[in-house]
Amino acid sequence: MVIWKLERPDQERRHGFKYRLYYGRDGQRIVGYDNEKGKGDHRHYRDREEPYVFTTVDRLIEDFNADVKKEERQ
Repeated sequence: MVIWKLERPDQERRHGFKYRLYYGRDGQRIVGYDNEKGKGDHRHYRDREEPYVFTTVDRLIEDFNADVKKEERQ
């Protein structure tokens, strides 16, 4: 997990954070949350990529950990 507090919010990151959360095995991403430029807030789960609604850093971490736990149970 890497989460940066930006000096000031920008057009794509109005909440003021840039982040990259990754969970994988053998070099393959299984769960990922990020907000790279041009894509906005989104999550990866296996082969799917879908929008993610960022509310707080705590919630971001909770959502990511919930996806990881769900994956570990399978």
